[in-house]
Amino acid sequence: MLFSPVAVGQLELPNRLVMAPLTRLRAGKDGIPNPLMAEHYAQRASLGLIVSEGVYPVPAGRSYAGQPGLVTKEQIAGWAAVTSAVHAAGGRIFAQIMHGGRVSHSDITGGDEIVAPSAVAIEGEVHTPNGKQPYPVPRELRSDELPAVIQEIVTASLNAIEAGFDGVELHSANGYLLHEFLAPNSNIRTDSYGGSPENRARFVIETVNAVVAALGANRVGIRISPEHSVQGIAETDAADVRATYEVLLDSIAPLNLAYLSVLHHEPSGELVQDLRSRFNGAFLLNTGFGTITTREEAFALIADGHADAVVVGRPAIANPDLARRWQEGLPVNEPEQATFYADGATGYTDYPFYAESAN
Repeated sequence: MLFSPVAVGQLELPNRLVMAPLTRLRAGKDGIPNPLMAEHYAQRASLGLIVSEGVYPVPAGRSYAGQPGLVTKEQIAGWAAVTSAVHAAGGRIFAQIMHGGRVSHSDITGGDEIVAPSAVAIEGEVHTPNGKQPYPVPRELRSDELPAVIQEIVTASLNAIEAGFDGVELHSANGYLLHEFLAPNSNIRTDSYGGSPENRARFVIETVNAVVAALGANRVGIRISPEHSVQGIAETDAADVRATYEVLLDSIAPLNLAYLSVLHHEPSGELVQDLRSRFNGAFLLNTGFGTITTREEAFALIADGHADAVVVGRPAIANPDLARRWQEGLPVNEPEQATFYADGATGYTDYPFYAESAN
């Protein structure tokens, strides 16, 4: 079943392995995708679907030095070379549109102020080009600014299609801007975008609707990570989490999105499977950051009917031919974490294919 086709929006995937969006920081100061990135993604084209690393829609939404954007003509052209390489190798690729919100610093954004649902900082320090700095207190977005922020995400999504992506994934997980609106500790607003689960879900719902109106639902997916308390997010009240994400899913399900991608440590649990029952499109599962997804787990998630496709991260980093290795039960390369966020080809494009490693 893991290696049977599945429909995702307008695409038919040849297998049910999806490359997770993986921050790799190879795009340099200007955020322009380069030939090395094109090689990296094209190497992994045999996976059913590739989801790009998080791409910032505006400089204020950039979370990391070396992260690529979808803002300038040069960035769009750089991504066009990436998508052309992936398509030439027979692959399919979505762009993950990621506004970082408060997960950033002005040293990273080039001076642009950091914005968020509320003026609540993340505890701890952020890596900047000038060394570690405390996370700044973000400026709370005014309600009359929110349509412009949504439009920035829409524009970046249109830029992704111009660059040749097959669709976009809206990043509403892992503590970034959309997730910040959903979580009660990062969203303490008192207007119609804060307070109740319905109000906290409102900005995400409006963003999804706007992108669908611009691109068509079959080119839009969304990624969520309920109860994933990372980067200052605290979703610890189970009843509130369920209420918030049920409102979100019930509101966007009628749009018939290409897919819902869920990151959660209990993929077969009641919460995740309840959310699945509320959604109409393909259901993608990622089992979380705690442990690396194994071949056996991926097969079981599909065989047991818990997901339509499995999203994998570190195995896809270390094995450009992961689909072949898992289908044939071949040995796999082990990922080198020290090179995940480095620079250059090491740990990026130099992981061997099986035929090479067997020689």
